[in-house]
Amino acid sequence: MTEEAEVGEDLTPTSESEQQAPHFLQDVIFHGKFKLLKALTPQENSNSQHGLFFQDGQRRVDYVLTYPVKKPSGGRSIRSSAHLLTGNAVARSLRRGPKRREEHLKNHQAQKPRDSPSADVELGLHGETLSSQEDHKVFRREEFEGKLRDMGLELEKDEEAKIPGVCFVKIHAPWNVLCREAELMKLKMPTKKVYEVKQSGSVMEKIGSLVSKVVEPLHPQVEEHQSRNFKHLSHTFSREKQHLFDLSDKDYFFDSRTRSSMVYEILKRTKCKAKYSMGITSLLGSGVYTAAYPLHDGDINEESAESNDRKLLYEEWANYSVFYKYQPIGLVRKYFGEKIGLYFAWLGLYTQMLIPASLVGVIVFLYGCASVDDNIPSMEICHPKNNITMCPLCDRVCSYWKLSTACGTARASHLFDNPATVFFSIFMALWAAMFMEHWKRRQMRLNHEWDLTGFEDEEEALKDHPRAEYEFRVMQKSLSKDKKSRHKMDKLTCQDRLPAYMTNIVMMLLMIGVTFAIVFGVILFRISTKAALHLSSNPTTRNHVQLTVKTTAAIINLVVILILDEVYGAVARWLTVLEVPKTDKSFEERLIFKTFILKFFNAFTPIIYIAFFRGRLVGRPGSYLYVFESYRMEECAHGGCLMELCIQLSITMLGKQLIQNNLFEIGIPKLKKLIRYIRSKQGAFQEEERQKKLQRYEADHFLEPFAGLTPEYMEMIIQFGFVTLFVASFPLAPLFALLNNIIEIRLDAKKFVAELRRPVAARAKDIGIWYNILRGVAKVAVIINAFVISFTSDFIPRMVYQYMYSPDGSMHGFVNHTLSYFNVSHFQEGKETMDPMHLGYLVEICRYKDYREPPWSTTPYEISKEFWAVLAVRLAFVIVFQNVVMLMSDVVDWLIPDIPKDISLQIHKEKILLVDLFMREEQVKIHNLESKASTEGKENCSSRSNNNNNSSSTTAHQRSGLHNNSSTKSL
Repeated sequence: MTEEAEVGEDLTPTSESEQQAPHFLQDVIFHGKFKLLKALTPQENSNSQHGLFFQDGQRRVDYVLTYPVKKPSGGRSIRSSAHLLTGNAVARSLRRGPKRREEHLKNHQAQKPRDSPSADVELGLHGETLSSQEDHKVFRREEFEGKLRDMGLELEKDEEAKIPGVCFVKIHAPWNVLCREAELMKLKMPTKKVYEVKQSGSVMEKIGSLVSKVVEPLHPQVEEHQSRNFKHLSHTFSREKQHLFDLSDKDYFFDSRTRSSMVYEILKRTKCKAKYSMGITSLLGSGVYTAAYPLHDGDINEESAESNDRKLLYEEWANYSVFYKYQPIGLVRKYFGEKIGLYFAWLGLYTQMLIPASLVGVIVFLYGCASVDDNIPSMEICHPKNNITMCPLCDRVCSYWKLSTACGTARASHLFDNPATVFFSIFMALWAAMFMEHWKRRQMRLNHEWDLTGFEDEEEALKDHPRAEYEFRVMQKSLSKDKKSRHKMDKLTCQDRLPAYMTNIVMMLLMIGVTFAIVFGVILFRISTKAALHLSSNPTTRNHVQLTVKTTAAIINLVVILILDEVYGAVARWLTVLEVPKTDKSFEERLIFKTFILKFFNAFTPIIYIAFFRGRLVGRPGSYLYVFESYRMEECAHGGCLMELCIQLSITMLGKQLIQNNLFEIGIPKLKKLIRYIRSKQGAFQEEERQKKLQRYEADHFLEPFAGLTPEYMEMIIQFGFVTLFVASFPLAPLFALLNNIIEIRLDAKKFVAELRRPVAARAKDIGIWYNILRGVAKVAVIINAFVISFTSDFIPRMVYQYMYSPDGSMHGFVNHTLSYFNVSHFQEGKETMDPMHLGYLVEICRYKDYREPPWSTTPYEISKEFWAVLAVRLAFVIVFQNVVMLMSDVVDWLIPDIPKDISLQIHKEKILLVDLFMREEQVKIHNLESKASTEGKENCSSRSNNNNNSSSTTAHQRSGLHNNSSTKSL
């Protein structure tokens, strides 16, 4: 058969699959044939359990690498066996040393054209030669795998996988390698020593034990909650002190999480000479490998599947039916590592702390509902005898209107604008301080339980480990210099990063400017839409102009926020990559900072505009402020802008949580998994292909790669901003956040357990920069709530009127006090209303909300003294509120210790026990040496005595012989 014919045969299935794929998606999406999705989903059954081990069934797969291969339709077994022979030859050569390895690789490459067409699966069709790029990838792959074997790892390839075009490299770390890496990573492991954790007999401990018994049904059914009265004493692992640890079962002394993290450390620091590769990160970036991931422990859906941590997490954690239970944080840490465990512990504590905040918020809202009928200002507005005529809300098309028509808005505003909201703002500020302190104590307790108390030193040592991209840039810089300076250790200076820094500044300002521009565009939309709706002939439309404009503008803002969130996330990552940070920690912190700044402005700019700017840049009748000389700036309704602020907050918060945080998190990973599975199929939708059972590493290949915790933290931090920043205007925000987080915890859990590849376990003693961001948001929240109460709500004007201007000390007459007079004859030409008889009579004087002199005054329409009095009180309230609340927060911070007393006592006790353990070990060693020396001394003495006895007997024998001889002679 000719080469062209073979190429044609090889391309036929691919072209068929490419033709079938669109029809398949069309059937699913447009014709509702969802059963095809179930048939297409990778089947996981008990057979995939075998994918956790090598072919011998003994060595555990600790890590998996994948790379693409080209496979023809026929001759698979012959070619794979030939490749296994050549691969084994290469593997044997890789153990002979670098020189012999290079020689063998050259000979191996030279022999390939002379071998049979099935010499190497990666060559694909016989007679076909690799391109230079693919050839270089093969060389780098073989070199890298050879160095992994030199490091002590054991590799096994699976080129007969059920996923066409993908080769799997399974990696196993033997015992000696695990011991070496555990010592290098300074892992703390449990020793044989077990001590009892005694509970003090204090009243608080008794109350705590009683509470724990009451909430016992709320704990998940996992081993970590069975008994905590005994604890293993932990110590840094050392090969010289293996006798301290229980090594009766070496296969399970290091769990799968720890084993995979050790292998990943080896993969990161194993370097290749080819094109300055800096480890697996560089090889993944250059396409030498397509994926690298540890395996999940087993299956979760099959009832016959063996019990494992993943299945237990799926049943007791990633399940909506257990939403009322505590999280198994210890098991989460055991399976995913400390970093992810800390995130879910923080999220769980945040959700628990939202319960009292939600209760108080609901009480404040109910107080507003109960007192709305007793609110004098809203009663005056809604009174039927109220005949106050208000000035038009827009030019020409709007007409005069009665204040009584704003009755509904005024009553609704009282639900969120009442004296209880001031108390709630103070409460939430103290709540934020309590939450931060409670988390610090919880964090310290987890650090002790997870043996991370001495992690700081190790973190400092690993902090300066450079990233692969940084080393590559440094190497490029060193190669561009003269040979004289090559011996010096180069690094990237500020001058090298100056273009990236300038790009960062310009792009950040540009993105923030885009946010402001979009907010301004929405303002113009509101102004023009309001004018257009007033021209409508439908009376219902004209009566609900305000509500329609507010709602549609809030929805537009929500859609824009959702779109820009994705754009800003990509821009922030691109800008961080341009900076080339030195370490992974620096890269993560810079990315988090940029993403938070952009997303914070994106989410809160429309809200800040409504709270602090809308209605204050309007002007007055006869002298309004215009944009582009035609658009008149917006005014607040008579109830104030607080109601509109509440609408904007609720729609944005609920929309982000329901659409972005929940719908996207469920739908996008499933869609990506489906697309990845469709693309991987050669002859994709044949029935025989769908019936194939997948190994564990093959099933995990279709899962979504883990992209880090930044998106998870970010959405919670933004939510924390909604809960604290504008809580004075929306007391139900904690309740909505609580309901969302109850779903969010189980949703994230299900995503981590079932939808994502298993992340590499990362150790961490805290939540990092996120804690500082939380503290910053909590501090800013105090200031913003002070301004919301002072300038957005009517709390201060009501207090000023009641205690300074009210004739009887009540709120009667407050509405009339806040309205100024305007003579309609003073309207600018062309700006007066087109329907002056809309109310049935000719209007001469109309009212508008402001503190200004009447037209009959000597200084008409000038700002009145009442305005300055109210402004002074507003500023004074901001200063007093801010300082008092922050002082109270600092007092809470000072009163609550960061480290629980029982934890500090246990840490001290463990140090004493460790010293005692080492002293006993030294005494045992000395005793053994002494006993050995005494035994050897006794053996030497006995041997000497035996030698003396032997020599004396020999002498006696000789003497007796001589005597016998002499006697014989005498005879």
